[in-house]
Amino acid sequence: MKYYYLILILAFTIFGCQNKIEKSDAFGNFETEPVIVSSESAGKILQFNIDKGQIINPETISAIIDTIQIKLQLLQIDAKKAAVASRKQSTQSQIDVYNEQKKNLEINRSRITKMKKDGAATQKQLDDINGQISIIDKQILSTETQFVAIRKELEVLDSQATMQSDQLKRCTIKPPITGTVLETYAKQGELTSPGKPLYKIANIDKLTLKVYISGAQLSIVKIGQSVEVLIDKNETENQILSGTITWISSESEFTPKIIQTKEERVKLVYAVKVSVKNDGTLKIGMPGEVVF
Repeated sequence: MKYYYLILILAFTIFGCQNKIEKSDAFGNFETEPVIVSSESAGKILQFNIDKGQIINPETISAIIDTIQIKLQLLQIDAKKAAVASRKQSTQSQIDVYNEQKKNLEINRSRITKMKKDGAATQKQLDDINGQISIIDKQILSTETQFVAIRKELEVLDSQATMQSDQLKRCTIKPPITGTVLETYAKQGELTSPGKPLYKIANIDKLTLKVYISGAQLSIVKIGQSVEVLIDKNETENQILSGTITWISSESEFTPKIIQTKEERVKLVYAVKVSVKNDGTLKIGMPGEVVF
């Protein structure tokens, strides 16, 4: 009798496993597309305000890199701009002086011209004053050319200030997306450099179940299709979630090595991505199954 019950139990177990296998059309693992946030400037990390598992958004200041050198360079640029502006004012004052001198010479030229008509002045006197006015015109023209150099110098300094201001903003690190911090790669007080990873973040409100289907199954799947997603609830039961197919590979590939048996790995399959809303149950790397 004991053997009879044992056989019944084994039969029900095998039958249940077969039903489970037959019910699912594809298998895979949950994944997401993480973003690795890196430093964009070099210096000491003055603040590192996040921890693994923390939810942050694009307004969160996650880290601050030392800004002292950049601020000193901005002060230096401001001092240079002030010096150039002073030189510009001095140049304008010099032109004003020349214009005043020219005005006086033109008054004298008018007088000499009248006197020459009356025979009280000579042609040489008129030529001399015309020569002086010509020299003043050349001096004004020569001085005005300095404005071109001054303007170019100010443009260079403005460009340097813009670049340093942009670099100053980059010292304040904010995440590009709202998500959960998966990993941290730095600590407060450490030195960092441009391109050095600081932390990894991903939006886990929705996870992607990447499964693989055979060519024969391609005709029954399409982008936007709603499907059932199964995950392990316990050793004997599955939890059913809803998902949407968001991507179907256009090319076949060999089954990835994560599949256990060699027989399955040598088959040509197509990758399919299913978006699943995460209520907190799903974890990255967790296995899942799909029913089309």
